[in-house]
Amino acid sequence: METESNVLAKIGNLVGSSEAALRLLLSVFAGYPLALLHRKYIYGKEPNLQHTYFFVTGFALGYFNYGLDILHPLTAMLVTYLILIVFGGTVLAVVTSFVFNMGYLLIGYYCVGTDNYDINWTMPQCIIVLRLIGLTYDVYDGQQPPETLSKDSKKVALEKVPAFLETCGYVFFPTSFLVGPQFPLTRYREYVAGKYGEGNKHPPNSVEAAVKRLALGVMFLMLFLILGRFVSDEYIISDEFNNINFLKKGFLLGVWGRFTLYKYISCWLLTEGACILFGITYNGENEQGVKEWNGVENVKVSLLENATEFNHYILSFNINTNTWVAQYIYKRLKFLGNRYYSQGITLLFLAVWHGFHSGYYVCFTLEFIVMYLEKDLKSIIKSNAKATAFFERPAVKIAVFILLRIYTFVFMGWCLLPFALLTYDRYWHVFRALNHIGFVIFCLYPIVYGPLLRMLLKSKSTTTHQD
Repeated sequence: METESNVLAKIGNLVGSSEAALRLLLSVFAGYPLALLHRKYIYGKEPNLQHTYFFVTGFALGYFNYGLDILHPLTAMLVTYLILIVFGGTVLAVVTSFVFNMGYLLIGYYCVGTDNYDINWTMPQCIIVLRLIGLTYDVYDGQQPPETLSKDSKKVALEKVPAFLETCGYVFFPTSFLVGPQFPLTRYREYVAGKYGEGNKHPPNSVEAAVKRLALGVMFLMLFLILGRFVSDEYIISDEFNNINFLKKGFLLGVWGRFTLYKYISCWLLTEGACILFGITYNGENEQGVKEWNGVENVKVSLLENATEFNHYILSFNINTNTWVAQYIYKRLKFLGNRYYSQGITLLFLAVWHGFHSGYYVCFTLEFIVMYLEKDLKSIIKSNAKATAFFERPAVKIAVFILLRIYTFVFMGWCLLPFALLTYDRYWHVFRALNHIGFVIFCLYPIVYGPLLRMLLKSKSTTTHQD
């Protein structure tokens, strides 16, 4: 008889997927029957029963994907919990947890990483690292005077170390620890307590919302598979791509960028749908009194697909990780007194969190530069009355909108090249094929175009004032 691994490998070959990717996809879809079982038999029951269910099912999915390597995330959780027990809500606990979890993750990257996009135990590990560090911060914040905390920190602060079984269920929640999304223990605790249900221990009325998200996830998965037939990573670094004309390269680069984004978007939408089916995504009621289920939304599809600036991508893509980083890294750097220093360190943290490949560092450096360009350009135009009036003209607005749609479509692909291709020889090959156009536009802006444009518009403004 064929082993399970051989069967999955053959199925993966048929659909053009690796065995590891197929296991992960099956685990994401497994979240739906697990949610249905919880809704039917366990929702509203004694908390420890629910914690046990979440831990056992989550750990089982981890074992299905990574075998005994799932003991690495378990070890990280156990050590972090021990840190909290020994040091409590202190600065020492935060520092120790941060150093241990990031160190463990980086050692994992060093030991098992390759030059390709790896699906191994470091994937859930990187999710759990943020969850454990955030948990330590929340316990620390719970010991601080409330008036010293930000509004967001007050919502998630914990007055004491959570119970061990509760921590297990939270960390290994079956539809969030493999690929995200991130959410605080306070949300998990409210959900287990039945606060998101319909009363009398009835499960949340979230089935319709879950089905919609599932359908959207399947649609993006299909788009990813279709686009992969035309603009795979292998194609983008091939001689065939290198030899086509420049404009076609730009268009295909934009299509490849969408292909790359859809890989993540489809997975996040599918796992978010399972989270919605559990009911842990409750986010209050809208103005019409209808319950909303976007509490752990990781992708704003409409904003992403209609982006006219790179900030739209940041606001609409991997939202929960961005929120986590903003709360636990960026806002904690206020003492530096300079937002660019804070942004730079935050992006450096994200690069390190992803791993050692140079592509991560190039990608987040490009993000820093592009965001600087967009903010500075807006500031320059806003400071000049004539420029502002010019861009308010209806015809100009339409033209600018079209140009910005092309700009974001093409250059999102450019900025994703190092992130997706990872190694210098691969992403630099594509940069060279595109005549380094992104570097000409973005990297020269702070030292050439920006100062020149600022001086020109200031000069015109001064001349007009004198006249």
